[in-house]
Amino acid sequence: MTQAGTTAPTPDSPDELALAAEFGTPRHEDWQRLVAGVLTKSGVLPEDFDGAPESLLTSKTYDGIEIQPLYTADDATAPAGFPGLPPYVRGARAEGNVGTGWDVRVLHGGADAAETNKAILADLENGASSVWLRVGGDALPRDALADALNEVYLDLAPIVLDPGADYEAAADALLGLLAEKKIPDSEVTGTIGADPIALRARTGRPHDTAPAAALAARLSAKHPKLRTLVVNALPYHEAGGSDAQELGAAIAAGVAYLRALTDAGLSVDAAADQLEFRFAATADQFLTIAKLRAARRLWARVCEVSGATAGRGMRQHAVTSPAMFTRRDPWVNMLRTTVACFAAGVGGADAVTVLPFDFAIGLPDAFSRRIARNTQSILLEESKLSGVIDPAGGSWYVENLTDALANAAWREFTEIERHGGIEAVLDSGALAARLAETWEARQKRLATRKDPITGVSEFPDLHEKPVERTPAPSVVDEGGLPRVRYAQAYEELRDRSDAYLAETGERPKVFLATLGPVAAHTARATFASNLLQAGGIEPLNPGAVEDVVAAFRDSGATVACLCGTDKLYAEHAADTARALKEAGAARVILAGKGQYPGVDTYVHAGCDALAALAAILDTLGVK
Repeated sequence: MTQAGTTAPTPDSPDELALAAEFGTPRHEDWQRLVAGVLTKSGVLPEDFDGAPESLLTSKTYDGIEIQPLYTADDATAPAGFPGLPPYVRGARAEGNVGTGWDVRVLHGGADAAETNKAILADLENGASSVWLRVGGDALPRDALADALNEVYLDLAPIVLDPGADYEAAADALLGLLAEKKIPDSEVTGTIGADPIALRARTGRPHDTAPAAALAARLSAKHPKLRTLVVNALPYHEAGGSDAQELGAAIAAGVAYLRALTDAGLSVDAAADQLEFRFAATADQFLTIAKLRAARRLWARVCEVSGATAGRGMRQHAVTSPAMFTRRDPWVNMLRTTVACFAAGVGGADAVTVLPFDFAIGLPDAFSRRIARNTQSILLEESKLSGVIDPAGGSWYVENLTDALANAAWREFTEIERHGGIEAVLDSGALAARLAETWEARQKRLATRKDPITGVSEFPDLHEKPVERTPAPSVVDEGGLPRVRYAQAYEELRDRSDAYLAETGERPKVFLATLGPVAAHTARATFASNLLQAGGIEPLNPGAVEDVVAAFRDSGATVACLCGTDKLYAEHAADTARALKEAGAARVILAGKGQYPGVDTYVHAGCDALAALAAILDTLGVK
C-alpha cells in the first residue's frame, strides 16, 4: 500500500526492485545443453547421437502416450473450460470441494454385524462422512443391516451398498431401515450399488441390465436424491488394464446403462443422474489426476450427444488401487495410498476411499482403518488440499496428459461400441484379450524392475514379521476377468522361500563371491543382495577376503554370485568361476554383463529378475 498523496512505483520506475536483475534469462537451448552434459557423463548419450538429447528421457504409458521430460507454454492445449461448466474437465461443480472437502468414504466388508457396527461408528466419529458397505454373499447378511448400522445417523451419513447380484433385496432392506428411522423419502441419499455389467465382468456370467434399470426408475420417482446404479471400472483396472482401457470400458458401461434406463422410461437427464462412476486411484499421481479429469470430459461428450441438458457432471468415486497393494512389507502401502489419495483429491473426485494398508492380506484392524482415515484427514484439514478449485489446472503437463488420455480412452470406447457394446465384448472375450495384452506388457516391466515395487522387488526386507489378518470374505464368485496384483509374482517366490524356511529352518542362500577390496565390489554386491532378497534368497557377503573360494566352501552354499568391477571380471572371473565349481558350486552367477567361461547366469539392471530368481530357487531345490 502507499500513503495518501504518494504515487506507487510503476513497472518502469527506477524504484522498482528487480529481483532477477542479476540473473540471465534461461533459454530452452541452455536446458538442452545441461541435459546433454548429464546424459553424456552417465553414458546414456551416444557420441554420434544427432537428435534432441531430452528425447532420451521420454517415457511412454501403457496406452502409448509419450511423457516428455519438460513442458512449456509451447505445449499448451485447448482451454479446458471453467469449473462447473462443460466439458467439466475442471470439475463438475463451480465451487469444487472448497468448503466441504470431498466425501471421505470408508469400506466395510466383514460378515460380523457387531464388529462392523463398531468399526463404522469409529470411522464416522473420526472423520469419515459416508459408508461403503458390502452386503450379501459371504459378506454382511442383508438381515443384519440394521445391526451393522445401529446408532448411525443415516440422515447425515449416506450409505453406499455393494450388494452383488441381490441389489433389489438389498435396496428393500436399506430403504426399510431408512423408513424406520423416519427419514423422508425426498431426503434419502446414498447409492444402492446395482451394477450388473461389473458383475458380468467379475463372474463371466450374463447379468441383465433391465431389472436394475427398472429398479432405478421405480426408486427415482420416490427418492430423487438416491442413486441406484454404479459404473464400477475396477474390474478392468484389476485385470491389469491401462488407464485408457479403464476409462473406455467405464464410458461404454455408462452408455449401456443410459440405454437401459431410458428404455425403462427415464429421461436422459434423469438416467444420467442415476449413475455414479468408480475409478482406481494409483500411486502414479499425474496419470490419476489426468484420468479423473479426462473421465468428466468424456462423459460430458456422451451426455451432450445423448441430448442431456443436465447431469453431465460425472459423479466420481475414487478408490486406491487394489492392484498396487502388496502383502509383503505392507507398511509401504501407506505411502502408495497417500499419493493416490492426493491425486484423487487434486483430480476432483467427489468421494475417495483409501483402502487400509493391510487390504491385500485380509480384514483390516482398528489401526489400519485409522491410518486410512487419517490419510484423508491430513490432506483435507492440514494440507488444505480441497481449498483450491482444480489445483492441477493450467499445468502444461497435466493439461497435455488429460487431453492425450481422453483421446486414447475415446478410441477404446468407440472400439467397444463398434463391436456391439460393453456386454458384447465381455461375452466374446475381446475386452479380456485386450486387457491381457496390457497385463503381459506390464508383467515384463515388473519382471525387469522397470516398474519397481518398493519393499518387494526393490529394497525388500527378508526378515520382516508377517502381518496376520482374518481372511476377507469374497462377495462374488470368480470366473470372469482376472484380479491381479502387481507384486504377486515376487510374492510367490517369497512364499517358496517361506516354505523352505519352515521345512529346513533356514532360508535358501547364495554366496556373494566378492572380488577385490570393499570399494571395488560394494556396488554390485549391494545390487545382488537387493535382487536376491526380492526372491526370498539370503545373500552371504563375506566382505573383502583373500581366498574367496575357501570362504565359499566354508559357507555351505551351493550357488555363488561374482561381484566386482568390469576390470576385475576381465582378470579373474573365468578362473574364479572355475574354482568355485570345483569347490562345489552348482551354479555361478555374475552381477553385470559380459561373457565369461564358467558363468551360468548374468544379473544386471534391466534383466528378467523374476526368471533369474526362479532359476536360482530351482537350483537350490526350493519348491
